[in-house]
Amino acid sequence: MAAFSARPNIRPMTRPMSLAAKLTRVAGRFGRRRDGAVAVEFALIAIPFFLIVMATVQTVIVYMAQQELETVTEQASRYILTNQATNDTQAQFATTVCQQVSALFNCNNLMINVQNYGTGTSFSGASTAAPTLTFNSSGQVTNTWTFSPGSNGDIVVVQVMYQWPIYLQPFSFNLSNLSNGNRLLMATAVFRNEPL
Repeated sequence: MAAFSARPNIRPMTRPMSLAAKLTRVAGRFGRRRDGAVAVEFALIAIPFFLIVMATVQTVIVYMAQQELETVTEQASRYILTNQATNDTQAQFATTVCQQVSALFNCNNLMINVQNYGTGTSFSGASTAAPTLTFNSSGQVTNTWTFSPGSNGDIVVVQVMYQWPIYLQPFSFNLSNLSNGNRLLMATAVFRNEPL
């Protein structure tokens, strides 16, 4: 029968580790671990990815709103072109425009400028330039707009404008073209009123 010797469980004597050695050891174990690699990689690309998605969505909405404003201006201009707005006030014509816009726009923020250039002017004499907007201290437009639909044979310029809010300016994606940080959407129609 073999004799078993009872060896006491003795740990070899080790020196205490320095803090630098402990940190190196932990860093080495951390570097070999692959459990959270996907989460770290996603965290690195998530913010730029979502900013690109938001910038794309904002650009699409701005261009969609611009196209709708063009359509609304064309439809409202036909109301003047066919001499139906001859006796309307500016508020009545604004109501006509508001009935055609969708939920994208706040009717109270639409700016409508209708200028009459008479019968003796050619189309080249009609100004279609964007008006210079002036703002008060709270960022609201203080311009006064004209409404002169004219009568038969007159050349008329209809401008419908809207300040569109831009949200991604802090991230260097800036679609604004106004000093208050908004984007001015503007649609213009130039025509000669039909004869009665």
